[in-house]
Amino acid sequence: MRVYALHAGLIVLLFALHFLLPAYHHGNLARVMVLASYAIGYNILFGYTGLLSLGHALFFAAGLYGMGLGIQHLGLAPAPAFLLGLVAGAVVSGGLALLALRTSGVAFMIVTLMFAQAGYLTLLYFGTYTRGDEGFVIAQASRALWGIDLSDPGNRYLAALILFGTCLLLSLWLVRTPFGRVLVAIRENEERVRMLGYDTFAHKLAAMVISGTIAAAAGAGYGLLFGYAGATFASVQYSIFPLLWVLLGGAGTVLGPFVGTLFMFYLIDLSSGITTAYMLIAGVVLVALTLFAPQGLMGEVRRRLWKGLP
Repeated sequence: MRVYALHAGLIVLLFALHFLLPAYHHGNLARVMVLASYAIGYNILFGYTGLLSLGHALFFAAGLYGMGLGIQHLGLAPAPAFLLGLVAGAVVSGGLALLALRTSGVAFMIVTLMFAQAGYLTLLYFGTYTRGDEGFVIAQASRALWGIDLSDPGNRYLAALILFGTCLLLSLWLVRTPFGRVLVAIRENEERVRMLGYDTFAHKLAAMVISGTIAAAAGAGYGLLFGYAGATFASVQYSIFPLLWVLLGGAGTVLGPFVGTLFMFYLIDLSSGITTAYMLIAGVVLVALTLFAPQGLMGEVRRRLWKGLP
C-alpha cells in the first residue's frame, strides 16, 4: 500500500501543480510528463529486462508519424489517429524485436541503432509526405479530442498528466506481476531463467513490444499536444535521451524515468540561461552524479532509504 500510495501521490501532486504553477513552468512540466512517458517505456526494456537499445527513437517516431500522418493525409480524428500511432509503434517494435533479439549484448545495441537510423533516413527520403527535418505543424483545429481543444495550455497539461499517469501505473503494475519478475530475472541471469523452463525469447519479445508501444504512445501524445512532427525525433539523439534520463533517475525503478527527465530538462534549461556552453555545465553535473550516485537518484533512495522501492 505504501508503494501504491507513493506513486498515486505523485499523480495527485502533479494535478495540484496544474493550479499553482506559472505559465512557463506549467508548459514545461506538460512537456516533461510526455517525455517521461517515453522514458518509462525505455525503462521496461533497459532497466527491467537488461536490454540496451539505441533504437527507441524509431518507436517514438512511429507513434508520432502514425498519428501525424493519419491526421494530415488521411483526415482522421485525434482518437483514431492516436490509436494508429500505437499500432504503428507495436508493429515496428515487434518487427524489430524478431530480428534484433537474435543477437545479444553489443550486437543488439548496434542492430537497434542501425534500424533506427534506417527509419530516420526513410523519413527524410519520403520528405514529400513527412517534410523531413523541417517537419509539419498539426493544425489546431485537428487537435480537438471529443470537443476538447488540446492546444489549450490547461487541457494540454491534463492530457499529458493522463498519459503519464497511465504509463506510470501500468509500469508499476507490470513489474510487480510474475511476468515482470521474470524480466528482472532475465536481466540478472538469463541462462538460469532458461534452465528453469521459461521461454526467455518470448518474454524479451513481449517486453520490447510493450516498451515500443509505450514509446509510441508518448510520440503520438507529443505530436497531438504540441502540434508538431519532424524527422529530428527519429534521430540518434532521441534514442540516447531516454537512456540518459533512465540512468539519471535510476534504471529499474518506476519513478526513475520521471525524476531523470525532470532533472535533465531543468538542468539544461537553467544552464542555458547562464551560458551558451550550457552542455559543459550539464556534463560536469552528470559526471558528478555518475561518481556519487551510480545507481541514479531513485536508485540511491532505494539503496539507502527504502529497500522495497520498485
